[in-house]
Amino acid sequence: MLTKYFKVVLAVLFAPSISYASEGEHHHEHDEKKIEKIQVTASRLGRIVTESATRTEIINGEEVQEKALMRPGNISMLVAETGGVRVQNTSPALGSANIRLQSLYGRYTQLLSDGLPLYGGQTASIGLLQIPPTDLANVEIIKGSASSLYGGSALGGVINLISRTPSDEFEGEVLLNATSKNGQDITSYFASPVNETISASVTTGLHNQEQQDLDDDGWLDMAAYKRATIRPRVYWESESGANLYLTFGAMKEEREGGTEEGATMPDGNSFIQSQDSLRLDSGFIFDQPLGEVLNLNVRGSAMRQDHDHVYGIVEENDVHESYLVESSIAGYNDKIAWLVGGAYQSDRFDSEDFSEFNYSYQVPGLFSQVDYEATDDISMSLSARTDWHSEYGTQFSPRVSMLYKPKDWVIRGSYGEGFFAPTPFIEDIEDVGLSRLAPLDNIEEEQATTASIDISYVFDSIETSLTLFASDVDNVTELEVISPTETTSDKQVRLVNASGQSEIRGAELLLRYRWRDLKFTGSYLYTDATKQNETGKGRESLALTPKHSAGAVIMWEEHGSHLVGFEAYYTGTQRLEGNPYRNHSDAYWHLGLLGQITIGKVSYFLNAENLLNIRQTEDESLLLPTQEPSGRWTTDIWSRNDGFTVNAGIRVQFGH
Repeated sequence: MLTKYFKVVLAVLFAPSISYASEGEHHHEHDEKKIEKIQVTASRLGRIVTESATRTEIINGEEVQEKALMRPGNISMLVAETGGVRVQNTSPALGSANIRLQSLYGRYTQLLSDGLPLYGGQTASIGLLQIPPTDLANVEIIKGSASSLYGGSALGGVINLISRTPSDEFEGEVLLNATSKNGQDITSYFASPVNETISASVTTGLHNQEQQDLDDDGWLDMAAYKRATIRPRVYWESESGANLYLTFGAMKEEREGGTEEGATMPDGNSFIQSQDSLRLDSGFIFDQPLGEVLNLNVRGSAMRQDHDHVYGIVEENDVHESYLVESSIAGYNDKIAWLVGGAYQSDRFDSEDFSEFNYSYQVPGLFSQVDYEATDDISMSLSARTDWHSEYGTQFSPRVSMLYKPKDWVIRGSYGEGFFAPTPFIEDIEDVGLSRLAPLDNIEEEQATTASIDISYVFDSIETSLTLFASDVDNVTELEVISPTETTSDKQVRLVNASGQSEIRGAELLLRYRWRDLKFTGSYLYTDATKQNETGKGRESLALTPKHSAGAVIMWEEHGSHLVGFEAYYTGTQRLEGNPYRNHSDAYWHLGLLGQITIGKVSYFLNAENLLNIRQTEDESLLLPTQEPSGRWTTDIWSRNDGFTVNAGIRVQFGH
């Protein structure tokens, strides 16, 4: 009873923002579970909750388990193979990456865990590689500005990682994995009721990767790392219906890339790039019904992350901290569901070596949302948030969405505005550190307007959808090289707001089909993303943004017996910046093959990735002839950098 009720509570907590908008966007077997959850939620907030005008895409539990076999150590592959989502490598030395939603910059994506920003307000790119998928029930994605409910960290959208909740009996699993590139993973998940009102779970992981120089040029193509993670969770429910969710997390990692021992760069010196990380976080969600139609939610989180960086001969030690306290009241009647709340967010950066970049952002805010069901087929959602940012002043972020559902069709439209508070940590700086960056001066907040129209049609076992989207981004922060005549210091680059807008237009196509034990998913993404060029008289394509990309997955699965899957992903040509070897990338295919056999509670799996052995360094080196003013020694990665890889392992389940 506790677990079933807590799943309902999570749905209620996240209903104003994310999880209730998932109907029709996952597979049939999981539909039954999801629909049950939505129906129970609807009994508390009204039928409008199950027919949200805000579209949320779901990576369901079935897909989560499949991707966990391919890459048990992190969630990069889990989200990368979703339409309109691109995982962009930001550091050829450390292998870090961020998530771009519909081609918006990765720093605009808010990464949440059960609705809490446990990884910080601005998730560091390396953070994506430090989150194992072991304990995930599903993943929810909102594309486009979600600042109306989450503030400036969600300018481009939200990815919410929903954890498993314990069942009424003990359960668990242990997964062992090894790769042909000398990597190893051990993950575990155990959950159990403690008594009639309390249940708990704990997730652990140990991960190791040996360094790899695949083209023998002295530069590591795959960074070495050792990482350990642990995350306990506690769930409590009182007889009165109040409930509390607590989570704690710890992650420690040592990661090293750059030149291998004894190797040098073109200037004759070695360039080791390393990062030691320690992240501690905690969060809570308290839920209390107030009579028959009102519900009180209080939540909070705290995160501290210590980094010790080495960039060649430069050492940087710093601390990132992020805090959130939020309270809201929700209610409903026959036609309207509503939410009002307040939040206080704090983000702080403290550098021992470059204190001129220290900042402490304090951001109180008020937010509200109203969902209105006009008829059985038409509903709309209005949300708005006002933030009083300590550095960038008052920011107002509205969003409006509409839903029309004639018979088997689902038509949604959405428009939103939002902002992002700049920090020094754009993608180029995360890779090279702060030593050559001039202090920030006269930087304005980044702003975006996003809009989309989504049309879906479901017929028997076929689901199709078309999404048209557009975004305009103002004041994008980017690096600019300082002229030698402007300064005599060692600062060689600075952050500036780009002139003109970045304009992104695109379309997503999705097709899903299931026949007995076979399922097929096909997707295509077209993107026209441009910015003003340096002359100010024309436009050019955004770098590292393919105009065409597509994917197809065929999976044959009989639960409790076997699974065989094949996937193919196409990435089109991309414009490149700062690459002396070429101006545009090649298009390439990524092919993968997965197999699993289950005997009782033991599953054996074998996965082959990058069957065509695509590797960027087969054509030219990552290394630049000379070091860039920012301190960077490599080009961007526009393709694969790991080559053909096989991983295999065993998963053992316990309990019911």
